[in-house]
Amino acid sequence: MSMGLRSYIVKRTIYSFILLLFVLILNFTIFELMPGDPAAMFMPSIKITPEQQAAIREHWGLGEPYHIKLIKYMQNMFIWEFGENFKTRRSISMEMSFYLSNTLLLMGLSTILSIVIGVILGVVAAHQRGKIFDTTSVTVSLITYSLPTFWMGMIALLIFVRILGWFPVGKSGPAEWSISPPTPLATFSFPGSQLVIPGTQITLNIPGLAFSIPGFEEITTRMWYLFLPLTILTIFQYGGFLLLTRATMLEALSEDYVVTARAKGVKERTVLFKHALKNASLPLITNAAISLGFVLSGAIITETVFSWPGLGNWIWAAINEKNFPILQAIFYIIALCVIIANFISDLLYGVIDPRIKYG
Repeated sequence: MSMGLRSYIVKRTIYSFILLLFVLILNFTIFELMPGDPAAMFMPSIKITPEQQAAIREHWGLGEPYHIKLIKYMQNMFIWEFGENFKTRRSISMEMSFYLSNTLLLMGLSTILSIVIGVILGVVAAHQRGKIFDTTSVTVSLITYSLPTFWMGMIALLIFVRILGWFPVGKSGPAEWSISPPTPLATFSFPGSQLVIPGTQITLNIPGLAFSIPGFEEITTRMWYLFLPLTILTIFQYGGFLLLTRATMLEALSEDYVVTARAKGVKERTVLFKHALKNASLPLITNAAISLGFVLSGAIITETVFSWPGLGNWIWAAINEKNFPILQAIFYIIALCVIIANFISDLLYGVIDPRIKYG
């Protein structure tokens, strides 16, 4: 690792940490300034005495000064203690783990597919500039990129569920799985632990991990339930990558090195993907990093239409219930993912384009 790259990583890490602190302060302040009494969310519908109200306020620290609450909030975010769900009184971290797996499956797959499909079709469209494929692909991508996802989802439900009956109405699996889950192929579990940071009073609670390898029947059933929302999100997202790839490729294909490579008899596929796409990929890396960073934000509209139990649906329910601890936790994690994704994309610039020097 060169000194320039090492220095850049250190500076970029410090910058990312400062940015994360700013995000935490902003995230906390926004919810702190929202109108209404937070204590009302803890109060039951029946009448309670002033002493009970005071006890609830003291338990949740609602009467403490702003700076004290901010310090506690930032400390809890750093050690991944997100508190409790107002409604269910369960740990937010435990609830999040359930929705997280479904969102990673839906949003992760759809984002990766849209990037791959959009980039490949964008390269071909640039190569076929002005021809039927170019005109058709650009027109279709503009249409799908402009249509509301809820409308496409409802049309898909009408055709493929209501009329043809090929797919289930929604959810991520059969209703009977909530009572009798399918038997996994194998299960692995790792116990949780605590890590005390020397010289401080901070204790990191590292949760236990448990995961299982699903069987063939479970995989096929989940893919059956996943197909429609995955297809809608992929169709909606790929157009942006196609248009961006086409624009950057058209500029790269006019460069002298491409003309020279073709004059030397290099195969057209090699010219397109090894020479032109590599030099035109920096904007694509940035766009892909941002898209992958926002994966955990879920797809609120699509998940609602298809009743998909992901983070997007969870966020929407938290907004309706004014469940601020959930919103604070998920907004923090989304911001953290975006910051990390941009940090990785900056490092990839030098790998893709050796002309970029770190300093």
